[in-house]
Amino acid sequence: MPLSHAQLWKAIDGLARREGISVSALARRAGLDATSFNPSKRFGPGDPPRPRWPSTESLTQVLRATGLSLGEFADLARDAPERPSTVPMLGMAQAGQDGFFDDAGLPVGDGWDQTELPRPTETLLSLRVTGDSMAPVYREGDRIIVDREASDVRKGDRVVVRTTGGETLAKEVAALTVQTVTLASINPAFEPRLVPRKDIVWMGRILWVSQ
Repeated sequence: MPLSHAQLWKAIDGLARREGISVSALARRAGLDATSFNPSKRFGPGDPPRPRWPSTESLTQVLRATGLSLGEFADLARDAPERPSTVPMLGMAQAGQDGFFDDAGLPVGDGWDQTELPRPTETLLSLRVTGDSMAPVYREGDRIIVDREASDVRKGDRVVVRTTGGETLAKEVAALTVQTVTLASINPAFEPRLVPRKDIVWMGRILWVSQ
């Protein structure tokens, strides 16, 4: 079965992780320009953006530099999910400077970091927001992705809490103690709520919202 655009690029990302280096370092090791595999190089102008594929020559040089066979690379690609795992990230102050976007508004250059996207696991779930207790940050109808087994929830995190009484609450953690969790609403019309930990079935951090 032919490999998709997403699978090929994901395999390159996976190969860089396997080598313990960034994709820029992987490109340099293969004797290529450091930006050859940057996320900003994977799509060209257009609406929708036009996919750009790694060249046969660049793949050959990468395989030679890492000692990976073509079959092993294909296995990496086929094992890769169809969705990207990261997106380019830049600070808002930097985004106001020249040199980080091309004429089509796509990210270019070396100043970009990466933001990890939520990857499907058994602990993730998606919920649709109802009510206005978290407005204006989360509006009714917004979809959120929650990790219901997040083990390091901290004060200030936005979470979904499932209680023994059958409630499912989207709130912000205002305070944490051994015995209780104080859940606050962003909408000031709603009072904070003190929930005993014994009444919490699970508390998951909100990772992503679609607005």
